[in-house]
Amino acid sequence: MFFVYVLQNSKGTFYIGHTGNFVERLKDHNRSDCFEGHYTRKNGPWKLVWCEEHESRSSAMQREREIKRMKSASWIRKHLLNKQDGC
Repeated sequence: MFFVYVLQNSKGTFYIGHTGNFVERLKDHNRSDCFEGHYTRKNGPWKLVWCEEHESRSSAMQREREIKRMKSASWIRKHLLNKQDGC
């Protein structure tokens, strides 16, 4: 099982990603021992605000790209956060 997810930090910024192990991935995003070159570590802490399950990595990657193409926080709020799929 793979997941597409949206994280949000305290400033309201969103981060979109996909993973096969969400618990470990969120821990990695919120690590505070190394910041160099890691956008999420520098701008956290992050919390999960939306996620969606997928049967394959390719399906999850395709959905992640689709969401990223929108490049809009308002689109995320309107189309994703208003309908929770639940992960």
